[in-house]
Amino acid sequence: MGTENQTWVSKFIFLGLSRDWGTQVLLFVLFMVMYLVTVLGNFLIVLLIRLDGRLHTPMYFFLTNLSLVDVSYATSVVPQLLVHLLAEHKIIPYLSCAAQLFFSLALGGIEFVLLAVMSYDRYVAVCDPLRYSAIMHGGLCTRLAIISWVSGSINSLMHTTMTFQLPTCTNKFIDHISCEILAVVRLACVDTSSNKVIIMVSSIILLMTPFCLVILSYMQIISTILKIQSSEGRRKAFHTCASHLTVVALCYGMAIFTYIQPHSSPSVLQEKLISLFYAILTPMLNPMIYSLRNKEVKGAWQKLLGQFSGLT
Repeated sequence: MGTENQTWVSKFIFLGLSRDWGTQVLLFVLFMVMYLVTVLGNFLIVLLIRLDGRLHTPMYFFLTNLSLVDVSYATSVVPQLLVHLLAEHKIIPYLSCAAQLFFSLALGGIEFVLLAVMSYDRYVAVCDPLRYSAIMHGGLCTRLAIISWVSGSINSLMHTTMTFQLPTCTNKFIDHISCEILAVVRLACVDTSSNKVIIMVSSIILLMTPFCLVILSYMQIISTILKIQSSEGRRKAFHTCASHLTVVALCYGMAIFTYIQPHSSPSVLQEKLISLFYAILTPMLNPMIYSLRNKEVKGAWQKLLGQFSGLT
């Protein structure tokens, strides 16, 4: 292809979820409510951990990071989606698209690494409880959190830079709800085989490596739990991991299905639904999972509400 045809567009147009006005209004209301619940739920989790001294532990330090990642990820996608649901032309400027891709990829990567870090925290808590405080000290927790944020950001910066160096010629219609990497790569008017290989390789590194660490951690955890003689002891040990294990199943399962094999990737509709899953459903469910299935969090809520009612 001649270089004269390898041009770049100044804006993109999303094709969105539906062209039916009634459907778009219904989706606007639904997604608005879910987004508000997401922001409120994650904000309350962070506030509760901040206010209750009993929750100043490594597990809840990482949960604070997870909540910040969740609400940031949702905010990188949902507000624009809501605007576009009520707009006739779903336009996003070139630089805004690049920024959205960077933040969504970075925050997604950070979450996967954080979940692996949290599995290590649960491993130490169950398998080596007597040395838990000595191992999971403040310095280590801070370094592990920094590694999560930096690794996700570097991976995203690499992908965003490579993706937006691809010429799109006159292709400006993105058949998606946001600037998702596979949807943007499909716009390129040059061979993208190398990009798809890099996506697969980085997905293996950033998804499968943490996922394998999670699996190894839980293999050790399950082995330790099975050695506990009392059924009450086994139940308590498993309960400390139940919330994290549920979130892991939600996050990793869908991501592996989406990104590990780009050549046999799901349909465009499935890609849109998967994006909605990560942008709206998962960030909304995570604080609920940790609140409803965690006695410490429920106890902290009761204490906080008791103090508030006492003041009034």
